[in-house]
Amino acid sequence: MNWAAVTAIATSILAIGLLGGFAAAVFAAQQARETRRSREAQMAAEFFRRWNEDALVETRRLVARFKSADELRDAFAGYVAADAHEAYVLCRELDYFEQLAALERWGAFDLELIKLLLGRTLVQRWEMWRPAIHQAYGPGVYPLFEGLVEKLRRELHDPVGSARS
Repeated sequence: MNWAAVTAIATSILAIGLLGGFAAAVFAAQQARETRRSREAQMAAEFFRRWNEDALVETRRLVARFKSADELRDAFAGYVAADAHEAYVLCRELDYFEQLAALERWGAFDLELIKLLLGRTLVQRWEMWRPAIHQAYGPGVYPLFEGLVEKLRRELHDPVGSARS
């Protein structure tokens, strides 16, 4: 028996098996990545579909009535103080953005996706809401929304906006 030949054959079989195992692991990783991206896309589509549902459309219409952040601040503070229906309607948008930020922080949504879909709009929305939130509740409320906006500002290279927060 030629042990050198046996060793060479065994080494070749081991190398082929190792290569096959490596290829299978790469394929499995690719499949997992594709499954995750598909799940994220489906979740994002569902989440952003909510933006056009009646409840949030009602909220956006109400927000659109205010021509400035100061007008929104004054009205919102009054609605919250009076425990008015409008306060709850307006909070839908704030809660929506806070949930979006929580999903991004948890890793369910990619920051790049949020940047592509909302980008500067989300930053502008925070600037509109910030005085109202601070007047009605004080700073530190809706911290995830605020944190997401800060991330977006860095991504969008908005140093002026960062100084305003």
